[in-house]
Amino acid sequence: MRYPVHSAQRLGARVLQVLHDTGHAMFMLFEAIWFLRYAFGKRSRAETVSQLYVTGIKSLAVISVVALFTGMILALQTGLELKRWGQEEFIGSAVAVSIIREMGPFMTALIIAASVGSAIAAQLGTMTVSEEIAALEVMSINPNRFLVMPRLFALCVMMPVLAVYTNILGIVGGAIVGATQLGVSVTAYMDNATQFATNKDLYVGLFKAFVFGIIITTVSCHQGFMTTEGAVGVGKATRRSVVISFLVILVVGYMITRLFYV
Repeated sequence: MRYPVHSAQRLGARVLQVLHDTGHAMFMLFEAIWFLRYAFGKRSRAETVSQLYVTGIKSLAVISVVALFTGMILALQTGLELKRWGQEEFIGSAVAVSIIREMGPFMTALIIAASVGSAIAAQLGTMTVSEEIAALEVMSINPNRFLVMPRLFALCVMMPVLAVYTNILGIVGGAIVGATQLGVSVTAYMDNATQFATNKDLYVGLFKAFVFGIIITTVSCHQGFMTTEGAVGVGKATRRSVVISFLVILVVGYMITRLFYV
């Protein structure tokens, strides 16, 4: 086998590898979607419930802290600028729209990618290098149904739920800062927030969270299945899953905003 020597050859080989990996990830995703009807079947029910618990309940603590302080930081930074013009009562609308439309689903996705996504990549990577995935295939058990589908279902269900939870805590955090540091009453803050935040903002934010759940699952499971080189490879797969998830979430989040608001 001849290895590429020149820069153009290296670039071409890299492009081909990326296309190959993307095709493999898409095939894995489509097959997992096809198996979603078995999410609560006899063989998948326990794993599906376990993934729902890991994704939702076990992530609440860190999401609560991040969501609360995200709202507080947004309110403080926005309020300080608005206060220069005597318009600090409008921080409710600024925080609510920013959180619901963008920051809520975005921060939720980053937290889940760093915690749940990395755990998925590490778990599946360990199973791959220890040949447990190969053993499943020998026993005629489809890994995409047995491993990917429950995780896809859990993330697609829990991401919008966690995004709503993040939205609520973020808005509450902004109200705390408004009342304690900017002289904006909670009533005025909430009235302003509900006046300018629309149903479209909520629906677009939930749609983003849903798409981010698909992205995290696809990237993390794909990196886990592609793991090589033993324990070192598991570490590399975990790192790559987080980095790639972050990058794709940023790009796709921008594209969705561009699609719905421009």
